[in-house]
Amino acid sequence: MSGNRVGSRDSLFLMAKLRLADERGPREVRVRNLSERGLMLELDKVVAIATPVLLELRGLGEIGGKVAWCTQGRIGIALDSPIDPKKARKVAGVSQSASTPFYAKAATER
Repeated sequence: MSGNRVGSRDSLFLMAKLRLADERGPREVRVRNLSERGLMLELDKVVAIATPVLLELRGLGEIGGKVAWCTQGRIGIALDSPIDPKKARKVAGVSQSASTPFYAKAATER
Protein backbone atom coordinates (compact mmCIF):
# COMPACT_ATOMS: atom_id res chain seq x y z
CA MET A 1 0.00 0.00 0.00
CA SER A 2 2.67 2.52 0.93
CA GLY A 3 5.18 1.34 -1.68
CA ASN A 4 4.25 4.09 -4.13
CA ARG A 5 3.73 6.82 -1.52
CA VAL A 6 5.46 10.14 -2.14
CA GLY A 7 5.50 12.83 0.53
CA SER A 8 4.23 12.83 4.09
CA ARG A 9 0.70 12.25 5.29
CA ASP A 10 -1.05 14.02 8.15
CA SER A 11 -3.22 11.91 10.42
CA LEU A 12 -6.53 13.59 11.04
CA PHE A 13 -10.24 13.08 11.43
CA LEU A 14 -12.34 14.99 8.90
CA MET A 15 -15.80 14.38 7.54
CA ALA A 16 -16.18 14.53 3.77
CA LYS A 17 -18.71 13.69 1.10
CA LEU A 18 -17.76 10.88 -1.26
CA ARG A 19 -19.41 10.10 -4.57
CA LEU A 20 -18.48 6.80 -6.19
CA ALA A 21 -18.86 6.39 -9.95
CA ASP A 22 -21.55 3.71 -9.50
CA GLU A 23 -23.69 5.62 -6.97
CA ARG A 24 -26.24 8.39 -7.46
CA GLY A 25 -25.67 10.50 -4.40
CA PRO A 26 -22.80 11.28 -2.06
CA ARG A 27 -22.22 9.55 1.26
CA GLU A 28 -20.59 10.87 4.43
CA VAL A 29 -17.15 9.39 5.12
CA ARG A 30 -14.32 9.90 7.61
CA VAL A 31 -10.96 10.94 6.20
CA ARG A 32 -8.19 9.47 8.39
CA ASN A 33 -5.09 10.86 6.67
CA LEU A 34 -4.35 13.29 3.90
CA SER A 35 -1.39 14.28 1.73
CA GLU A 36 -0.82 16.34 -1.41
CA ARG A 37 -1.56 13.38 -3.67
CA GLY A 38 -3.80 11.03 -1.72
CA LEU A 39 -5.85 10.14 1.31
CA MET A 40 -7.25 7.25 3.29
CA LEU A 41 -10.85 7.13 4.39
CA GLU A 42 -13.20 4.79 6.20
CA LEU A 43 -15.79 3.13 3.99
CA ASP A 44 -18.05 0.16 4.71
CA LYS A 45 -18.05 -0.98 1.09
CA VAL A 46 -15.51 -2.84 -1.03
CA VAL A 47 -14.65 -0.76 -4.09
CA ALA A 48 -12.71 -1.88 -7.17
CA ILE A 49 -9.25 -0.43 -7.70
CA ALA A 50 -9.23 2.41 -10.29
CA THR A 51 -12.89 3.33 -9.58
CA PRO A 52 -13.29 7.11 -10.16
CA VAL A 53 -14.43 9.12 -7.13
CA LEU A 54 -15.37 12.69 -6.28
CA LEU A 55 -14.76 14.04 -2.79
CA GLU A 56 -15.96 17.24 -1.22
CA LEU A 57 -13.61 18.36 1.55
CA ARG A 58 -13.89 21.46 3.71
CA GLY A 59 -11.42 24.09 2.56
CA LEU A 60 -10.66 22.27 -0.69
CA GLY A 61 -14.02 21.94 -2.42
CA GLU A 62 -14.60 19.11 -4.86
CA ILE A 63 -11.60 16.99 -5.81
CA GLY A 64 -11.35 13.95 -8.04
CA GLY A 65 -9.36 10.79 -7.76
CA LYS A 66 -9.29 7.03 -8.20
CA VAL A 67 -9.32 4.16 -5.74
CA ALA A 68 -5.70 3.05 -5.27
CA TRP A 69 -6.36 0.23 -2.79
CA CYS A 70 -9.21 -1.18 -0.74
CA THR A 71 -9.44 -3.31 2.39
CA GLN A 72 -12.40 -4.07 4.61
CA GLY A 73 -13.44 -0.73 6.10
CA ARG A 74 -10.83 1.53 4.47
CA ILE A 75 -9.83 2.72 1.02
CA GLY A 76 -6.94 4.71 -0.37
CA ILE A 77 -7.58 7.40 -2.96
CA ALA A 78 -4.95 8.69 -5.40
CA LEU A 79 -5.91 12.26 -6.27
CA ASP A 80 -6.05 13.47 -9.87
CA SER A 81 -4.24 16.72 -8.97
CA PRO A 82 -2.08 17.73 -5.98
CA ILE A 83 -3.82 19.62 -3.17
CA ASP A 84 -2.71 21.70 -0.19
CA PRO A 85 -3.64 19.54 2.83
CA LYS A 86 -3.29 22.53 5.16
CA LYS A 87 -6.41 24.07 3.62
CA ALA A 88 -8.49 21.15 4.90
CA ARG A 89 -7.19 21.72 8.44
CA LYS A 90 -8.21 25.39 8.65
CA VAL A 91 -10.99 26.11 11.10
CA ALA A 92 -14.16 27.06 9.25
CA GLY A 93 -15.72 30.45 9.91
CA VAL A 94 -12.76 32.06 11.64
CA SER A 95 -11.41 35.23 10.15
CA GLN A 96 -9.05 37.63 11.78
CA SER A 97 -9.17 41.06 10.26
CA ALA A 98 -6.64 43.84 10.55
CA SER A 99 -8.61 45.07 13.57
CA THR A 100 -7.86 41.89 15.53
CA PRO A 101 -5.46 42.79 18.35
CA PHE A 102 -1.92 41.44 18.04
CA TYR A 103 -2.24 39.29 21.17
CA ALA A 104 -5.36 37.57 19.77
CA LYS A 105 -3.76 36.46 16.50
CA ALA A 106 -2.21 33.04 16.06
CA ALA A 107 1.55 32.96 16.52
CA THR A 108 2.01 31.97 12.87
CA GLU A 109 0.35 35.19 11.69
CA ARG A 110 2.55 37.56 13.70
